[in-house]
Amino acid sequence: MKRLAYTCATAIAVFWCVAVWAQIDFARVEIRTTHVAGNIYMLKGAGGNIGVSVGDDGMLLVDSQFAPLAEKIRNALKALGEDSLKFLVNTHFHGDHTGGNAVFGIGTHIISHAKVRKRLQLESPPKAALPVVTFDDSLSLHFNDEEIRVSHFPNGHTDGDSVVFFTESNVVHMGDLFFSGRFPYVDLNSGGDVEGLIRHIEKLLTELPPDVKLIPGHGPLSDIDDLKTYHQTLVATTDIIRDRIAEGKSLEEIKAAGLPRKWRSWGAGFISAERWIEIVHRSLTAKMGGARSGS
Repeated sequence: MKRLAYTCATAIAVFWCVAVWAQIDFARVEIRTTHVAGNIYMLKGAGGNIGVSVGDDGMLLVDSQFAPLAEKIRNALKALGEDSLKFLVNTHFHGDHTGGNAVFGIGTHIISHAKVRKRLQLESPPKAALPVVTFDDSLSLHFNDEEIRVSHFPNGHTDGDSVVFFTESNVVHMGDLFFSGRFPYVDLNSGGDVEGLIRHIEKLLTELPPDVKLIPGHGPLSDIDDLKTYHQTLVATTDIIRDRIAEGKSLEEIKAAGLPRKWRSWGAGFISAERWIEIVHRSLTAKMGGARSGS
């Protein structure tokens, strides 16, 4: 029964990724490279942002975007002066972060949380697309003259999310725990939880240095102030929706009331303000036994 639920949840997430994929004209996508700090770069195209470590040991990628972009991504990597890819870290299983695994996984060691491999296996991918190194809590790679720590942050965006810390470069790839300047997608069908996400961001804010550079899963290169604004927005909008639920308002009434204008721009991404209300409402009411779910 558990396996069936797990399979169904993954299938729903895959369907969502395919729906997003269908809206993208990959021929028009450009891969833009930004130097972050030290030997770390960010590649931005379509889907999740890619982190890159380049140095004498070769190259390490964090996430691989969509499969149709693989050639463009490879060209961007070659422009960095290095095409010896040794490791690929997946922050979670969604296709806009793992779609290129089948291409970049050939001759490369893919690393992920154990739950990411499990979910990817359910999609029956080619062998090269699957992680070959998995972990439960965290692991470290000593690569390109720094420790690269990969740590699990469960039940936030999904149940298998990891954050990647480039300790000497003072750069952190947040994966989809961080949608900079926009409302996030929380995959409730795959172990995601809005309040869990908020707790993770709160914890990271107490641990990250003030001058850290942050690569979000989606959005521009960011800093600690951007993460604080993100956290404040998640807390404030979730509190509004929680209060309206407590007042006995239905989901449709809450959506009709909307959110304050100050967050209008946050709904300009692929998660609109209305969709964010739905996600938060469902996440909160699930813990109340579905009371007043309205969905």
